[in-house]
Amino acid sequence: MANTISTKTYRDKYRKASLAVLLRKALVAEKIAQVDRSKLKTLQNPYSSQATAVVDDITGRYDVQDYQTIDDTLTVDKEVKVAEHIYDFEMSLTNFDIFASRVDEQHFSVAYAIDKYVLNVFVRDAGQTYVTPSGAFQTAANLPQIVANLFSKVMGFADAMYRGCYLVLENTDIIGVLQQEFASGFSFADTALRNGFVKSYGGVDLYVVRQGTFSNYSAGSVGFQNQSKRLFGVKGVNTYATPRDIRYEEKRVSRKTGKEVVTYGYIGAKVWREKQEYTIAVVLTANPSPSLSASPSASVSPSASASPSPSPS
Repeated sequence: MANTISTKTYRDKYRKASLAVLLRKALVAEKIAQVDRSKLKTLQNPYSSQATAVVDDITGRYDVQDYQTIDDTLTVDKEVKVAEHIYDFEMSLTNFDIFASRVDEQHFSVAYAIDKYVLNVFVRDAGQTYVTPSGAFQTAANLPQIVANLFSKVMGFADAMYRGCYLVLENTDIIGVLQQEFASGFSFADTALRNGFVKSYGGVDLYVVRQGTFSNYSAGSVGFQNQSKRLFGVKGVNTYATPRDIRYEEKRVSRKTGKEVVTYGYIGAKVWREKQEYTIAVVLTANPSPSLSASPSASVSPSASASPSPSPS
């Protein structure tokens, strides 16, 4: 019986499986936000104004209140894409599967681009700002104070209690975090020392992205000024949309052997206005540069008293 399954079929299956695994593991946005994968280009605001209950004497009567819905939309207006041409001789003559290697690289590139864009939108549109003590997360003693101060900004909201909170840091920030974990109470410190980075602190889930994720950069017509900022908030309040998920194409190109491989998708992200207070931009304060101590100025000796002029003979 002839084998009717082409090698392209195997490649497509490999691509879909590897991308699904990578997106689940690599994207912080998947863990801290609501994800919408419908085919809608625009999502309407899911939140309306908060109802206010009144305690009064028993009369059997009530006043009817008005409520408001605020026009606010998430529009999918960004495209994430990467494309490469893989020549036939590259696939045929290399000592490893260059097709699979390039597919992995494209998937990582797409995942990183999505994560970076979504996280920077959340920081830019955060409803509150918190400035860290000097030294920020690189100073171990600051961690309890920072976490407590951030918690205080969202405590009392019901969502903070049952959804949980998150803190997104860059890899350079965990210097002080690890030191504080190692020095904490016996059980917690023992776990940190045995198993490495503990992924929560004080009930806050910690996520670490690579240096440069929060940065000053442009994504199409949108610009960000998020260098030296980090992200804290309540989980599942903000939304990011990726209609029809990520797609792939292989194309034969005239006058070239092999195939052109394209990975692309559409994304949008939103911090809803009614819930802006649930998202906090954390502004890092660096340690002050040690000032050069001025060298002591040379002491000026008091001028010598003029010797008395000799009296005339």
